[in-house]
Amino acid sequence: MTTAIRSEFDEGIALTRHPEDPGRYEAELGTGWQIGGGVNGGLLLAVAGHALSLEHGQHPDPVSISGYYLSASTPGPATVRTEVLRTGRGLSTGTASLSQDGVERLRVVASHGDLAAAEGEVRTTATPPQLPPPDRCIGIEHAPRQLVEQAALLERFDLRLDPATVGWALGQPSGNGRIQGWFRLADGREPDPLLLLLVADALPPVTFDLGMPGWAPTVELTVHLRAKPAPGWLRVTHATRNLAGGYFEEDAEIWDETGRLVAQSRQLARVPRSA
Repeated sequence: MTTAIRSEFDEGIALTRHPEDPGRYEAELGTGWQIGGGVNGGLLLAVAGHALSLEHGQHPDPVSISGYYLSASTPGPATVRTEVLRTGRGLSTGTASLSQDGVERLRVVASHGDLAAAEGEVRTTATPPQLPPPDRCIGIEHAPRQLVEQAALLERFDLRLDPATVGWALGQPSGNGRIQGWFRLADGREPDPLLLLLVADALPPVTFDLGMPGWAPTVELTVHLRAKPAPGWLRVTHATRNLAGGYFEEDAEIWDETGRLVAQSRQLARVPRSA
């Protein structure tokens, strides 16, 4: 961990190593991380990523991680089983399976490295989203009641959404399929690579901006991490360009306080059932 604060996030991804079964960890999924009918997919990915971080030792940071969501997780005990497939000089690769009561919830494949040692040349045409200052954005206290009721995890966030992308909250979705804003944890914990896995799935589904409210279950989520984030606010943008056959993709970019792109993700999700 990169912070002295024992935050709700640290408690949410906490693991106990099984004394007699190598590669096995026990977790407790809290009620405070629910969204819709299950535990948030980003939090689950962080739990699995944490287990692999512990297994890989000298390679503590996820660099590329993909999770397939097989069934909805619920608050309560969970078991994570890991397998190290390869240990190299710069990367280690492994798999993790998160289950509850013998039912597999999530299967992960990930490569871990040391992002602190990866501060090399940066070439990019990507630019951070232009947002009003956090105090001029829309906080959770202004969110529609139905959103807060189905997303307990929002109470753990200090999330400030760009006013230009929250017309859906007033019954006026733009149809552009974009939601963006500022993110930090409500308890002040600073960001690190494992937290970025949660942030990649932290904003309301972009289908809200398409006029389709409701829970959008994740089918698959892949996150690429580019650097350790600096302390402070994160700028996050989620967008979609394609919705077809009952599924849509959601692309995310996460920028840190210095204006550096620290993570990108893409997930495939189901269109909300109420749509």
